Amino acid sequence: MIDIESVEAIIFNLGGVILNIDYPKTILAFDALHEADISDIYSQDDQADLFDAFEIGALSAWQFRNGLRKILKIRCDDGALDQAWNAMLVDIPLPRIELLEKLRSRKRLFLLSNTNPIHKLAFDKIFKATCGDRYGHLDQLFEQAYYSHHVGDRKPNLSMFQRVIQEQHLEPSRTLVIEDKASHIAGAKKAGLQTYHLTKKETLIDLPWLQLHQTKV
Repeated sequence: MIDIESVEAIIFNLGGVILNIDYPKTILAFDALHEADISDIYSQDDQADLFDAFEIGALSAWQFRNGLRKILKIRCDDGALDQAWNAMLVDIPLPRIELLEKLRSRKRLFLLSNTNPIHKLAFDKIFKATCGDRYGHLDQLFEQAYYSHHVGDRKPNLSMFQRVIQEQHLEPSRTLVIEDKASHIAGAKKAGLQTYHLTKKETLIDLPWLQLHQTKV
């Protein structure tokens, strides 16, 4: 059980924590593109260098798409490729957005995500579809959103967590990281941060210590 009263700031991961992700959907979508098998080069637990480079902004969307076409030996337009790549992005349930809205009046909230420009366009549309005109984009729920392709770094690198700590003047022992990947939890612990590993069997809404009635005004 996390002592939420001692926590001043919370750093959330996006995929698997706020945004529901279904990796097999992207694998199946690429399989439908001329039977292209992406599973050997991309999964939740491992990925080829092409994806790492795209996540840290070392490749443009154009370069990434062409790299995928070359590796998978497929011919398809940008729209079809993006649709397959984005297939894993499922939804952002409204109760999670409402929970973040309540929490941000009592805690400093940050977003720290390994992502890329194609996915960001897609999940901002998903977010907009869920909350309507209440927000322009997902970033507005947080004091600051850190995206790997914007900062040129990615989790689980220690430097990624240290960037947030230093730029936001956070006290690591009073800052909680909520992540769904064990390797990212390990990286956060190296930075001295409190951590909570969110498993596939639970969601943010299932954590009683994170709910509004558990937090002092």
